[in-house]
Amino acid sequence: MDKKNIIEFKNLHTYFYTDKGVVRAVNGVSFAIPEGKTVAVVGESGSGKSVTALSLMGLVAKPQGKIVDGEILMDGQDITKFSKEKMREIRGRDLSMIFQEPMTSLNPSLRIGFQLEEIFHRILGLSKEESKKKSLELLEMVEIPNPKEKIRAFPHELSGGQKQRVMIAMALASKPKVLIADEPTTALDVTIQAEVLDLMKRLQQETGTSILLITHDLGVVAEMADEVVVMYGGRVVEKNDVFGIFDNPEHPYTQGLLKARPTLENRDQKLYNIPGNVPNPMDLGEECPFANRCTYVMDICRKQVPEEIVRDEDHRVSCFLYKEGLDGKSSIKS
Repeated sequence: MDKKNIIEFKNLHTYFYTDKGVVRAVNGVSFAIPEGKTVAVVGESGSGKSVTALSLMGLVAKPQGKIVDGEILMDGQDITKFSKEKMREIRGRDLSMIFQEPMTSLNPSLRIGFQLEEIFHRILGLSKEESKKKSLELLEMVEIPNPKEKIRAFPHELSGGQKQRVMIAMALASKPKVLIADEPTTALDVTIQAEVLDLMKRLQQETGTSILLITHDLGVVAEMADEVVVMYGGRVVEKNDVFGIFDNPEHPYTQGLLKARPTLENRDQKLYNIPGNVPNPMDLGEECPFANRCTYVMDICRKQVPEEIVRDEDHRVSCFLYKEGLDGKSSIKS
């Protein structure tokens, strides 16, 4: 049976217009989020991951930022054409987001309970009494200790892990179709990170919510993802299921990311670094964005942007090494 896609990005271009030039943050991105699945978007800082998520939420900073081309389909409707009012309506109800730093996302001057109750009262239209009841149930669901006490606490009175659990509770309050998690465990220690990831997986199984996971941590990807989208220079360079990305990475950038991760085998060695630097998004032209860092670069890489090549049912890679008729290697797997 074919997968039903809840979200489809189609040739999305999101640019920022600055005094110094045009920043092509997202430059032709296409991928889908299937119903009930977790899609991880990975890549270095500046690859376009977070801007892709903000484009979906309708939160690109204006007037500098603008979706200049492409579509974002939700249940077949292009939400880039929605009015501000319509986007405000689906944001929080159908689309929710967990941001990187919970301390900056929670209002420090308002009690946790009030912030949760506002979602039920304002977005879902429940009574004040029902909102209080639902808020307490949510804190219990995300396993906050002493929820009756914590619901009256201010954000600074909670630990980092507890604040992140509150953010997850707020994001799931309306049982959204899609939950966007932008580096949800970055500020947490390893033990708390594992607990938060387990919580997200359990809640996804219970609610059926699709998750768009934005991360640079391949350990989190291995733990959470069903499918993986690798981004570089505002473009998608490889897509595959999570097993294929780890077992058979084909794009040179994906291989570099995997080679740079710490493992038991390389624990006594200096970690590998991909040579060179991420390109300035204002300098991106009509060439492969990875050309200046790639060991396998060919002349054509500096003249054209590679098209997406179908490797098998789930696997897509944008690299001239796999284009028939060129003199590149047919496989560069190391």
